[in-house]
Amino acid sequence: MEEKKRPAAERLRPRSFDEMAGQEKLVGKNGTLRRLVEHGVLPSVIFFGPPGTGKTTAATILAEQSGREIFYLNATTATLADVKTVAMASGSITGAGGVVLYLDEIQYFNKKQQQSLLSYIEDGSITLIASTTENPYYYVYDALLSRCSVFEFRPVSAADIEKRLREAAAIIAPDRSLTDGAFRAAAASGAGDVRRAINTLELVLSVADGKVISEDDVLAVLPEASIGAFDRDGDVHYDLLSCLQKSIRGSDPDAAVFYLARLLEGGDIISPCRRLQVIASEDIGQAYPLAAVITRACCESAKELGLPEAAIPLSNAAVMLATAPKSNTSNVAYQKASADVRAGLGREIPSHLRSPLFKGYKYPHDFPNRYVKQQYLPDDLCGKKYYSFGENKTEQAARAHMDKIKGVKNDG
Repeated sequence: MEEKKRPAAERLRPRSFDEMAGQEKLVGKNGTLRRLVEHGVLPSVIFFGPPGTGKTTAATILAEQSGREIFYLNATTATLADVKTVAMASGSITGAGGVVLYLDEIQYFNKKQQQSLLSYIEDGSITLIASTTENPYYYVYDALLSRCSVFEFRPVSAADIEKRLREAAAIIAPDRSLTDGAFRAAAASGAGDVRRAINTLELVLSVADGKVISEDDVLAVLPEASIGAFDRDGDVHYDLLSCLQKSIRGSDPDAAVFYLARLLEGGDIISPCRRLQVIASEDIGQAYPLAAVITRACCESAKELGLPEAAIPLSNAAVMLATAPKSNTSNVAYQKASADVRAGLGREIPSHLRSPLFKGYKYPHDFPNRYVKQQYLPDDLCGKKYYSFGENKTEQAARAHMDKIKGVKNDG
């Protein structure tokens, strides 16, 4: 493909860590990946994070700076034969020191396929750099996880994206200029995704007339629903998430669905999923414990489906949470307990709860009602109450159960 026909995001892909946008913790001056290169170390790793945050770029830089040949496979289409072919390249002149396999979307490899990588990693013929947009602790099997270091790539800030866009504009269209507002709008449109923002910039430059590109020129190529919702690093995005939670906490399903729509129409699935899962435990909690399970299932479905279908399970979760009974008793209990921990209390654990002897410990299952009175809190916190039952039906039922079993005198 001719160089000019390649997407700008590919043509402008950084060639060093210094050129990358964001990920200071990984590739900055004291970044972990940078230090690996400086010490001549390249272990097998798994990168996870949203699209356009630098996973492929970092893998390429790692391989190049370590002097190893890199091969690229995508788990959606790759086979075990493809992996074997890459491993065989380690026996060639260029791969004598072992090769790097960059396996994108590793979550699409099944257990057998993932296990096939183990022998190549262990004999050194392949150094694996796998990437995924999903949490690897759910989608990568333990045997492979134990042989890899895991690094998280975070959404890139609008400020870092804007800096990269200014560099890109000078290369793509040196004879044209963009206003500060145009750069800000293009950076915000990326919603943490550098590649998306560069694609927006390229599109604007290809359709806008005139030598000067304004903010209006950028907004003209964006979907109307995305304007404002892409402000992930500004007040609008956090206000929308806050409104979503407050509406659910206030038992208003109509408002909850509206703010969910604002977020989803802006192309953001991850933030609503995170917030809904927080709400399920923070605001519904013990009043309806299954809310957390249902919400989790809806969020996982949404991430697997993608937009626009993701709106269906997420709206189910939002309405369910808004109309469910509310309780924050567990969270309040934790806040009280954590305050005592920060104050330095409760450092000495009761002797009958300490290993290896557990001398004096009474096993509740050996007593009627599976309960026996004994001390669990440290001496300096003995008798301290953190949790109070809420007035909802579920917690009152739990309270009745506790009163019943504690009413039986089983002091041992």
